[in-house]
Amino acid sequence: MNFESRKYVLIAAVLFIAVVFLIRLFYVQVIDGSWKAVAANMAERRITDYPSRGFIYDRKERLLVANTPVYDLMMVPREVKPFDTLAFAALISVPPAEVRKRMAEARAYSLYKPSVIEKQIPADQFAAISVHLHKYPGIYGQSRTLRTYPPRTAAHLLGYLSEVSPAKVAADPYYKAGDVIGVGGLEQSYEEQLRGRRGVRYVLVDVHNNIKGSFKDQLYDTLAVEGLDLFTGLDIELQQLGERLMKNKKGSIVALDPKTGEVLTLVSSPTYDPELLVGRVRNTNYRILQQDPIKPLFDRALQAQYPPGSIFKILQSLIALEEGVITPNTTFPCNRALVGCHNHPTATDIEKAIQFSCNPYYYMVFKRMVERDIDKKSRFRDAALGLAIWEDHMKSFGMGRKLGIDLPSEKSGNLPGPAYYDRKYGQARWAFSTIYSASIGQGEVLVAPLQMANFAAIFANKGWYIEPHVVRAVGHPDSIQARYTEKHFTSVDPKWYDLIHEGMRRVVHEAGGTARQARIPGINMAGKTGTAENPHGKDHAVFIAFAPIEDPKIAIAVYVENSGFGGTWAAPIASLIIEQYLTGKIERQDVVKRMEEADLIAAEKNFVKPPKKPRRRP
Repeated sequence: MNFESRKYVLIAAVLFIAVVFLIRLFYVQVIDGSWKAVAANMAERRITDYPSRGFIYDRKERLLVANTPVYDLMMVPREVKPFDTLAFAALISVPPAEVRKRMAEARAYSLYKPSVIEKQIPADQFAAISVHLHKYPGIYGQSRTLRTYPPRTAAHLLGYLSEVSPAKVAADPYYKAGDVIGVGGLEQSYEEQLRGRRGVRYVLVDVHNNIKGSFKDQLYDTLAVEGLDLFTGLDIELQQLGERLMKNKKGSIVALDPKTGEVLTLVSSPTYDPELLVGRVRNTNYRILQQDPIKPLFDRALQAQYPPGSIFKILQSLIALEEGVITPNTTFPCNRALVGCHNHPTATDIEKAIQFSCNPYYYMVFKRMVERDIDKKSRFRDAALGLAIWEDHMKSFGMGRKLGIDLPSEKSGNLPGPAYYDRKYGQARWAFSTIYSASIGQGEVLVAPLQMANFAAIFANKGWYIEPHVVRAVGHPDSIQARYTEKHFTSVDPKWYDLIHEGMRRVVHEAGGTARQARIPGINMAGKTGTAENPHGKDHAVFIAFAPIEDPKIAIAVYVENSGFGGTWAAPIASLIIEQYLTGKIERQDVVKRMEEADLIAAEKNFVKPPKKPRRRP
């Protein structure tokens, strides 16, 4: 067959195929009306599949945070037919005016994209609603999950979920209006790991809101990826005990495993039930908590900053020994003309100075640290040089900076070095006599409770610490994060720590010690009390400790605001936490009862601070 003949055959074949398609199209669109009816009654719908947010577990893999199913009621305006607004409002328990407002907002946003009409409907309520949705074309339910807190504890540490802000939506393309995001605590710090990744399904639905199948055999669908679980070092029982002991008190408890840096418990008091900030009641409850005068939303363990009081003396002791300005047997008389003190025998060595917590002793220790006679021409420059040496040592203990815990909003405290005092008083216009209150942890020195617990861990380890952290592993309990294996060493020789340990042991176990109420039968504990001055009310009490001395397994700091002497409240509370952790039970139930029943917030309201006694300024 020649070329000319083949050309006509090809043209005929193409025309034949075209005629077949035209005939079939005519049949479908004109003769067979069923296809037209089906197309008119079908719509494509894009459904977001929200992944299950990662769970959070304690150190024994007990659930701290889980998920519970809820539903959002969605509306696609172009699919909506006229319906009885009053009946619909009654069905979803929303005022009719509010329903009309939300529908108008949805239409203004987009006729084709879904908008939320009602959020976070519990599963049992949605079951009653869903049987009526066939009456309301264009309105459907979309599943997602909310957080639930089985132990109902550790609210500050865990955080909560809130609707993402417009600013975050604009800044991060992952989020869309109506999404939730972690706020505070682990929910915020580990948002990317916990949230997972959204999926999308395209389905066909009929006019009765019934799903008729997938769109194009799931060609455009994407799978949701579940969030990663977090495995923490927290002990639920210890956390719940701490919250009971701190009930009706302001303050905090922070306990660490000194060998790993894991947070065993982190209590901020007053606290709140984490379930209050879940679901549709979150906004109402948040306003109530925010306006509460005792500030339950304030995380005192990380954000409160206090004078350390007498616990500062053990740091002063180490630095002075390292610098050689004192020896283990240095003696100073308890000269109360220098600085006020309580009745106790003369501190004839460093161990007794710690045991008796002698203020004049540490006044003289700090004086020797600052007045080093480095610059013989100017006592002001000499003080700056001496204080700079002291400041460098203090920084190695984590003073004046954030420790880097895996929680937001950590405060750094304040370490007043030469630059600080130059700004405050002017360069070369201050000397030891200006700053002597720092000798006993008062004045401009500030620490956060987390830093206090880290001090205790450093003393337990004789000079090193691992960065404090809540989460030990992400995704799998054995996937320990590498950054939490690095040891950070202080600038003080480990040889000095045994002296400090003995002094701290005497604080708890020997006559004249300031924390005798903290003794635990059968457990050798090292501790140090502190009383931080409060210009606005009763002084604050602080106690740090570690135990057992021979092989430390827990380091702790307890801070109780407006409670007076450190040994009265802070030390017993710390000892109960230690006893529970080391033995699994508490024998001293009378002490538990006394701590739980004490209402120091009520007592604070009735306290009248006596006039301060004048003290001679050196």
